[in-house]
Amino acid sequence: MSVVHWDDVERRHRAVGELDATWRILGEAAGTVTVGVNLAEVPRGKLPTPPHSHQSSEEVYFVLRGSGLAWQDGNVHEVRTGDCIIQRANERSHTFVAGPDGLDYLVFGTRHRHEMAWLPRSGALLTAGAWVHGRLDDPWELEAQAPPLDVGEPAPRPANILNVDEVELEETGPDVTTAPLATRERSDQAGFHWERIGAGATGSVPHCHSEEEEVFVIPDGEGILELWPSPRAAERGVIREDVPLRAGHLVARPPGTGVAHAFRAGPKGLTMLIYGTRRPNDLCYYPRSNKIGFRGLGVIGRLESLDYWDGEERDQ
Repeated sequence: MSVVHWDDVERRHRAVGELDATWRILGEAAGTVTVGVNLAEVPRGKLPTPPHSHQSSEEVYFVLRGSGLAWQDGNVHEVRTGDCIIQRANERSHTFVAGPDGLDYLVFGTRHRHEMAWLPRSGALLTAGAWVHGRLDDPWELEAQAPPLDVGEPAPRPANILNVDEVELEETGPDVTTAPLATRERSDQAGFHWERIGAGATGSVPHCHSEEEEVFVIPDGEGILELWPSPRAAERGVIREDVPLRAGHLVARPPGTGVAHAFRAGPKGLTMLIYGTRRPNDLCYYPRSNKIGFRGLGVIGRLESLDYWDGEERDQ
């Protein structure tokens, strides 16, 4: 499975004390490998999680609907629809407090085998998939026994919180507009962009990655996901597959599939949220031009042959 609609993903509700949220584990449903993607719906005045930080994982949040406060190391900052909030690994303890109309957001995060998460209020530490505290309490239950989270007056927004409206838009193709949000100066492990493709236009050219994983969420519009077969599959007569998309779809493109992807907007245009990991040893293949990009070297070249053994046969 690489395409899933969030209406088709099971809702998981958990409410303990001031913690209350309904979760949909979208990445798992779509088959992501190196990243996770969740959709959270938080009712008025509630927190989705305790304040927490990650040792290894970097999280990128995008507010789909509503408003509220981003709580970061004791300070609070107003957030609204269209905001992107970037939490680097091992940097800040953070959570949200939903506003009067609730708060719905997506959260993207890198996965790490040896991750640790820290909950400062309860002293709970998540390591190797287990909560460590020298006792058997569920940390959510322990958090519920604490006084309500102290929320003061909102402070000016720091650099890790920004809205699509606050970013200078870039023309990245014919009738394609991109708002760069999680850029290299704001995030370390992954990039995140908002993109609008005009009616009938196409986004980036067909390509696939060897190490990087990309995830696309469609908050608005409709269009087509083009899946281009690998060169070997094309030689066997496999043709391009077109998958219809609409608002609410998530597309997962794990690394190493050998299947290239591209997006084409429908008659009303297509809006995408684009999340992609950064791997210095990644290779990117472009099937239409038969080119390969070498991420770590910053160069691109063209393949002479699709036959692995052509060179050896010529040398004999």
